Amino acid sequence: MISSLALSHTVNAKPIANDELSVMPLMNGQTIPSASLKDLNDRPVDIAQITQGKPSVIFFYRGGWCPFCNSQMGQLKAIEPQLLDMGFQLIGISPDTPAKLKESMTEQELSYILLSDANLDVSKAFGLAYFTSEKVTNRYLSKMKLENKLWQTPEGKQRLVLPVPAVYITDGNGLVHFQYVNPNFRVRPAPELIMTAASLIKQ
Repeated sequence: MISSLALSHTVNAKPIANDELSVMPLMNGQTIPSASLKDLNDRPVDIAQITQGKPSVIFFYRGGWCPFCNSQMGQLKAIEPQLLDMGFQLIGISPDTPAKLKESMTEQELSYILLSDANLDVSKAFGLAYFTSEKVTNRYLSKMKLENKLWQTPEGKQRLVLPVPAVYITDGNGLVHFQYVNPNFRVRPAPELIMTAASLIKQ
């Protein structure tokens, strides 16, 4: 687990890590990189542009098929009104397609922003993307019926690539003040921790 509150540097896109323990995430004091996503209507948006001038709570999740992610999305929904009152926007990013994001929006009655990172441009820019093992790839594709595209490892194997779940809190200049990145996808930061970090950033 990696978690904290302020440093300084800029960042380049990272290669896809060999596994979830080898990711090299964007850190406190660095700024949000420019990278492309798709909105619910399949239109391109740039993560650096949509966070410019707007303090943001950005969370990366594995997909609407993941029960731990769905639980986190519900927890964030509960604190969204408080975050909005503090001037933050809440943005969820996953490899799900825009169509899958719409399903999540409807099923969970979400009002915050969900963006599709199906090409993993933003997950790679934040240093969160990693190759799953052959066992995990096969299990997720068969049991979860995932439609995610497969990526080729340096060894030429076809693998599913996912982002390590993460939460970033940035100011209006895109500067990261707080980040929580945990390779254990079962563990997500408590809403109270996110609220505390956001309130400290707003001071």
